Amino acid sequence: MHRVPSPLAYRGELIIGGMDRKEVGDRQLDALLERLDSLTAELKGLNRRLDAGENLAPLVYELRALNESLTALAYAALGQQGPQVRRRRAS
Repeated sequence: MHRVPSPLAYRGELIIGGMDRKEVGDRQLDALLERLDSLTAELKGLNRRLDAGENLAPLVYELRALNESLTALAYAALGQQGPQVRRRRAS
C-alpha cells in the first residue's frame, strides 16, 4: 500500500514513495501508471453501482406501497374481527 504524503510534506517537489521525482525510472513510472489506471477503473465501477442504487429508490418506494396495500387487503379479507396489529411508524 502506498502512503500519500500530507500537503505539508511538499517542499516544491513532488515526492512519490519517499523518492524525488527525478529518481523515478521508466519501469517505476509504468507501474505507478498501471496502479492509477486500475484504481480509476475500480472507482468507475463503484460509481456505476452507486448510480444504479439511486435508480432503484423509486422502485423500493413502489414496492413498499404495494406491500402495505396487500397487507391492508389481507386484513380486510379477515373481516372486522381481524387481529389487532400495531405498526411501526415509518422513519
